[in-house]
Amino acid sequence: MSSASRILPLVVASALFMENMDSTVIATSLPAIARDLNTDPVALKLAFTTYLLSLTIFLPISSWISDRFGARRVFRIAIAVFTLASLACAAAPSLGYLVAARAVQGLGGAMMVPVGRIILLRSIPRSELVSALAWLTIPALVGPLLGPPIGGFITTYFSWHWIFWMNLPFGIIGIVMATIFMKETREEGVPPLDVVGFLLSGLGLAAFVFGITLAGRSLVQLRDVVGLIALGGILMALYVRHAARVPYPILDLKLLKVETLRISVGAGTFYRLSAGAIPFLLPLMLQIGFDLTPFQSGMITCASALGAVMMKFAASRLLKRFGYRQLLLVNGVISCALMAVNGLFTRETSMVLMFVILATGGLSRSLQFTSLNSIAYADIATKDIARANGIYTVMQQLSLALGVAAAAMALDLAQMLRGHATDLVPSDFSFAFFAVAVAGLLAIPQFYSLPANAGESMSGHKAGQEA
Repeated sequence: MSSASRILPLVVASALFMENMDSTVIATSLPAIARDLNTDPVALKLAFTTYLLSLTIFLPISSWISDRFGARRVFRIAIAVFTLASLACAAAPSLGYLVAARAVQGLGGAMMVPVGRIILLRSIPRSELVSALAWLTIPALVGPLLGPPIGGFITTYFSWHWIFWMNLPFGIIGIVMATIFMKETREEGVPPLDVVGFLLSGLGLAAFVFGITLAGRSLVQLRDVVGLIALGGILMALYVRHAARVPYPILDLKLLKVETLRISVGAGTFYRLSAGAIPFLLPLMLQIGFDLTPFQSGMITCASALGAVMMKFAASRLLKRFGYRQLLLVNGVISCALMAVNGLFTRETSMVLMFVILATGGLSRSLQFTSLNSIAYADIATKDIARANGIYTVMQQLSLALGVAAAAMALDLAQMLRGHATDLVPSDFSFAFFAVAVAGLLAIPQFYSLPANAGESMSGHKAGQEA
């Protein structure tokens, strides 16, 4: 593997590290933030999903902006926007202010990691791409590994505001690294921006996800929730019609004719919805359900990231040995089963046992994510990578946002079934973990339809060699 295939992923990973560190620290600190802002911890799903929603809205134009204005320039500006928005989050006096600042953070994130990934996909040989993506994610996984215990320590012994101030030095380092190591790239003959498509897709996705996010907890009236979801569905349907009629749509849905991309997007949506609920549910269960401190919670939840880091060293070898189809099928079932096991935890469960189970779950989810992330581009022509990346990253972030919303709705339903509107109890979290695990299993039939040799240009696996 060439040195460029290592250095470039590390530069992009500096941004991914900051983004992942930020999200995992916030997850650990949700109950403390809720108390300080005088709001319901579950209502803080708005701060979670607003960030993911902002990402989803602006991701489609990240490829066009990077081609038009230069990838390195956009990358550095995006880091600056993300960092400044973090400082605004630290100063938030209310839930509304925090949600607005998180939306600006999402704008920075939409132009940060996706643009870096485009540079990576265009610069690294296809045969080295799986390893390069692993190098990209290893440093970034240090964020989720350190985030929970650091966030828990800061929240327990200092103030949650400092979790946002931490992004300032990381942002400065990322900008400096990009300036030194990243070459400027800009495409010639960039087509005009599909403004109508951007508005239809962005507003449609925003209305749909925001409607689902507002469901439950009596945040707004039911008719408003239904209206937002219906409006989102109509706008997205109009976008599908629009995309079929214009030469350069903001999201080129014709690329979904490529089977590996289509299944990675379709099945990946169900799996990511399930996996995206875990960082939201787990800290709440440990702190609200089991009365652990944020620091204790963080020390336990970092196990998932530890398992994920360990798997990154073995993912490419496992893919070469077993191939995408077999790995996605078997590991998908194992991963969802491990998510459901979280629902069996009780106050009396040994912390050591919880740590081991969570580390194993993180290992399994990491392998599934690496497989989904790489097979998406296995059969995509180099000239179409940026457009394929637009579709993939939008659906990736959309499914994560839906995962948080689905987890919150599952908690609401669990409370309704036992006749109580307030005071979450451990059994509510058990119900939610079981529900999201079942949602993840909906991906399995689509993995089964993959051919045995799917993605062999990336994995190096030849059908039949595992026998």
